[in-house]
Parts: sequence; structure tokens; C-alpha cells
Amino acid sequence: MEQGKSHIDDKENAQAGQTLVRQNTDALCDGGLSRSSDEIPVMGMEQRAKVIQSELPLATFFDKGRDSGIETKGLPITKRMVWESYKKVRSNKGAAGIDKETLDMYKEKLKDNLYILWNRMSSGSYFPPPVLEVEIPKDDGRKRKLGIPTVNDRIAQQVVKTYLEPRFELEFSPHSYGYRPNKNAHQAVAAVRENVRQYSWVIDMDITGFFDNMSHELLMKALERHVEEKWAKMYIKRWLESPIEDKDGNTHYRNGTGTPQGGVISPLLANLFLHYALDKWLEIQYPQLRFVRYADDAIIHCNNQAEAEKILQAIKQRMLECGLEVNEKKSKIAYCKNANRKGTYKVVKFDFLGFTFQPRPTSTKTGQMFLGFDCAISTKSKKKITEVFRKSNFQRWTGSDISRIADEFNSKIQGWINYYGKFNKFSLMKIFRIFHRRLITWAIYRYKRFKGSMRKAM
Repeated sequence: MEQGKSHIDDKENAQAGQTLVRQNTDALCDGGLSRSSDEIPVMGMEQRAKVIQSELPLATFFDKGRDSGIETKGLPITKRMVWESYKKVRSNKGAAGIDKETLDMYKEKLKDNLYILWNRMSSGSYFPPPVLEVEIPKDDGRKRKLGIPTVNDRIAQQVVKTYLEPRFELEFSPHSYGYRPNKNAHQAVAAVRENVRQYSWVIDMDITGFFDNMSHELLMKALERHVEEKWAKMYIKRWLESPIEDKDGNTHYRNGTGTPQGGVISPLLANLFLHYALDKWLEIQYPQLRFVRYADDAIIHCNNQAEAEKILQAIKQRMLECGLEVNEKKSKIAYCKNANRKGTYKVVKFDFLGFTFQPRPTSTKTGQMFLGFDCAISTKSKKKITEVFRKSNFQRWTGSDISRIADEFNSKIQGWINYYGKFNKFSLMKIFRIFHRRLITWAIYRYKRFKGSMRKAM
């Protein structure tokens, strides 16, 4: 069969709406010809998306002298796709996996590494190595487990993610903001700020161990709706089933659930799963309401307390049907109290993406003050920042001049201001007063001429 080229624009993006004919490569995966799978329910709804496949140019620096005339082998994975994925992984940085190979080490034999990866992926013979399991502390004192793939595996995952993401984006809800192109946390917070002005009640929902409990069976059903290419599903299945190795070298396997929180393709798969498990379900069952979701954190806006209680129970049941569980401790109903909402309820605030929404003094454009319901940096976020000051103990760096402190904190301070100061910069003043006091203490310790005077050091 001849392969027809899709229309490519100036940026080498495939244009939707083109009639595509591609060589049947799925036979390499299962020994048979490619067939469209039967239309099956995916957690209850939705039709398959249109498949778009393009032939990309080959000119990359690692193809010279190695089958330079061959763009693809058995599968439609080009060297250009591998090269662009490497650049993306390099820009995101990241730690080493079980092979302890860093990005700098990988770069030392970059041509060979990328060629071997392309050769294996394009022939269907790539198998991911185990992911490295590491633990990081959570706010409640428990440990969060992350799965860190190797550099090579991150590039491989990026290849498939880049290939599939555009078609998934056509399906995803506009109310989903986590880990999506051209969407970010500030947009999600801004949407919640807008919604609480219209809706008096919210459901602050959290899912218990979502990344560890996501059903492989339901996820593969969702993939069947949108992915015809068996090679792509084959690689995703391999990543889902890849072993996990802890720091002591012990290896264990997943039992039909979970995806490594830390993998490149995991957020895309998580969004696809929750698109059907929650987003699409809410849009069909409760079209009159609004919601905002960022990864597995969701805010559902309701008109009254009774409605909020009813919907929360329905969500709990929906999650159980999808193999998930709502976190009873973290999930709650909150009343968005302000000057015009004079009712009473035990909970009048909630946290979302590092911000706390609660009744706050607010001013109009003319300067008049009133009680509004708005957000500012959360108490948890404040504690995390002050903990950075405490652990550094920079007030004792008396052997260095102030440039060392500047090198350590300038970029961090700018990042905190850019993120947490987006909606309420004034709320950061308390944090920076703590920083200033420690900086003054450093000056007193370093310069004897201040004679211990806080005023002179200031």
C-alpha cells in the first residue's frame, strides 16, 4: 500500500481534515492487518477521534552515515521525532533513573544513543527499563512515591506523547487545566475566582492515590476510542506494566493499576482517564454547573448546600465505579461567604493550587472596602517558603559576601513573586519580612561595626 502524505503547514504540523492513507504497520505488533476496533463504551460515553498521521522531514544531525536515506523503519517513528523529543526532555531537565545516567552523561554519546533509540522504537523492539521509585515528603508527613524513568525512556515517552497529544486535545474539556499545552495553574485559579462570584458553594474534591490506582483496563478502553495505531497502544501498555525498582534494588510490578507519577506520558494518560471518569460525566449529568480541574484536584461549583451534598455523593459513587476513591479527609464542601451571602456554615474556605480562597477585605475601583471572597497564598505555601529560609541558615554565612545570598535566593524569590503574587502581592509581605530579619541578622554577624544593632544593620 502506498502511503499518502498529509498536508503540512509552515511549522510542520499536520492539518486536520486531510484524507490519509498510511502503510499498515500494525501487523508488526500483533501479526495481523490493521482493523478498526469496534466502538465500545469508554466509562460511559464519547466517540472516537479522527486519526491524523503525518510524514515528517528527516534532516537531523544523528542520521549521517546510518541508513541516511531511510526515514522510518517498521513503524512511523522518524528520527526527527526522536530528536525533537530529546530537545524537549533536555529543556525540562530531571533526575537520573535506575541507570544513574544524567542528561550530561547521555549527551556525551548523543548520536549513538538517539540512533539506537530510534532504531528500536521504529522496529517495535523497544522495551522500557524499570522506573526508579523515590519518596518525597507530603504536607501531612506521609511520603509520596514518584517513578523516575531513565533519560532514554523519557525521550521514548515524549515521542509517543507528542504524537498523541494533539488529537487528545481536541477532546479534552476546556475546564481541565493541568499538564496541557497553553494552559496553566494561574488560569485554573482565575477560573475559580470567576466562578465563586456566581456560585455560593463549592465541592473541594481530592482523589486518594489517583496515579497509583488508575485502572489499566479502563485506560486502555479510553485509548481504543482515540488511538487506532496498535504500535502506540503497545508501547503505552509496556510503560504501564514496566517494573518498579526502589533504591535498595528491590523490584516489584503493578497489578493492573497505576502509572508512575513522574513519567513523561503519565500526565497525558491521567488527563485522558479523568476526561471520561469525571469531566465528561459532569458535563452530561450536571450541565448547569461549572467545575475546574487541575490533574486530580477539582473544584465543583454549586448553587446551594443541598445541591452540593447531593453532587458530592454522586461523585463518590462515580469514582468507585471507575476504581477510584474520593479522599474523605481532604474533600469537603465550603460556603463562599461574602458581604452579600450572610448565611452560616462551618467551612468558609478551601485551598487550590497553593492559594487559599476565603472571605477577605476587598476594595472597589473607587476605593470602597467590602467583604469579598478571594484568594491569596495559602498557609501551607507560606510554611514551605519559610522552611527554605530556615534550612539554608543563610544568616550564618558570615564567610561570604552578600552575592552568595543573592545567587541562592534571587531566582527563588522572583519565582515566588511571579506565582503567588499573581492575584495578591500584599499577602507575601509577611514572608519577606521573615527573610529581611534573617538578612539583617547576617549583616550583624558579618560586620562588627554594627555592634549588634538591628537598626544600623537594617
